[in-house]
Amino acid sequence: MIDSEGRVVPVLVQTVLLLIASNVFMTNAWYAHLKELNQKPWLYAALASWLVALFEYMLQVPANRVGHTQLSVGQLKIIQEVISLSVFVPFAVFYFKEPLKLDYLLAALCLCGAVFFVFRGGMGNATMG
Repeated sequence: MIDSEGRVVPVLVQTVLLLIASNVFMTNAWYAHLKELNQKPWLYAALASWLVALFEYMLQVPANRVGHTQLSVGQLKIIQEVISLSVFVPFAVFYFKEPLKLDYLLAALCLCGAVFFVFRGGMGNATMG
């Protein structure tokens, strides 16, 4: 990917940006129907969610392909989980008007530990133990 000034965008940045966009679609596909389509039959909600999820996959697949050129599968998964929580919490608070909970912070701290462990050997160097 090339930016507006003709520079190559680093793989990690490309991957994270694509995963953020992907997660916005997926969070909507998984949860928006609970608020918007709760009076409709579940099949209608499932079909609407699948349509939204199609756009998620059109971003998720390239994100993983680009990312896997320099990142291990485990690193990609942990990045995905961090982004997922980062997208979900504001969605729950602002869209569903749910209270911001300490549990979200504690979950984020656990994910920080996961990030540490999967990246402690560097990018793409998934090591055991």
